[in-house]
Amino acid sequence: MDQEKVGKKIKEIRQKQNLSQQKFAELYGVTYQAVSKWENGKNMPDITILKQICEDNNIDINTLLETKSPKKKFKKILIPLIIIILVIIIIILIITNQDQSFKFKTLTASCDNFKLYGSLAYNDQKSSIYISNITYCGEEDNNKYQDIHCTLYEINGNTQTKISSYESQKTTTLEDFIQNVEFNIDGYEKTCKVYKQNSLELEIEATTTNGKTTTYKIPLTLEDNC
Repeated sequence: MDQEKVGKKIKEIRQKQNLSQQKFAELYGVTYQAVSKWENGKNMPDITILKQICEDNNIDINTLLETKSPKKKFKKILIPLIIIILVIIIIILIITNQDQSFKFKTLTASCDNFKLYGSLAYNDQKSSIYISNITYCGEEDNNKYQDIHCTLYEINGNTQTKISSYESQKTTTLEDFIQNVEFNIDGYEKTCKVYKQNSLELEIEATTTNGKTTTYKIPLTLEDNC
């Protein structure tokens, strides 16, 4: 899959509709910065958003995703490509009624400093959590951080249970770090009914090269009750 060609196609779709990046972003619940990164081939939309864009514009998503990348980019996009394929398989299974018990709920951030898109696929026995497209929208932060941890927790009263985590591999900025953060937790033992308002939370702990640590807590909200 060629991110640049997908980005050019998204730009072409937006321009045909005579929409600014801001207006196009509002249609799909993201920031205009996210749309800009899509169009420049720096990032990919969440598979659910990409599927919706294709449906809205009568485009075959399989044709769009089957575009081959140059060999020099293969290693860079291999992991995101595998994740996208796994998510597509889950969606196809649901659409083709191979597992009719699975349903989807949307996860969003209820924090002023961050925006994100995620989804919860669930049935009566288990759930799967997918989170991507995290965007920092707080005050400008040009600090260089030597260590950044992003951890997904389940909150139950005063009990905090770690589900998964992602950490930086090099000194970087907060914005560059969160562009690469993705969580794909499949077959999680908790069912949807367990999750209540803000029962899932992302915590980002960033330490500068001077040893100063900043912690962000990002409650996640389900679009409605299970």
